[in-house]
Amino acid sequence: MKWLYLAIAIGAELIATSALKASDGFTRLLPSAITVVGYLVSFYFLSQTLREIPVGIAYAIWSGVGIVLISLIGLVFFKQHLDLPALIGIGLIVAGVIVMNVFSDAVKH
Repeated sequence: MKWLYLAIAIGAELIATSALKASDGFTRLLPSAITVVGYLVSFYFLSQTLREIPVGIAYAIWSGVGIVLISLIGLVFFKQHLDLPALIGIGLIVAGVIVMNVFSDAVKH
């Protein structure tokens, strides 16, 4: 369940962050409400994940995967540009998450 909870936390955070962009500085009601609810759901499920996964590992995966996916959402939906340094940085984040999950004894599958 810990990985499912972490996936839900990441998904809710992606929805909340996308809605935050659409809220236009909390001036639009529906995106603002989605933002608040999304972050509440995200933090709740992240807290459930922390019962079984060390905080450093869980947070690194949560934030790393979130950064990569929200960058892609920004690219596709918000027409934001990713230059070469941004793409290299995203690649390093992906590599870091993979290294932690494959090689670290701190992550127990």
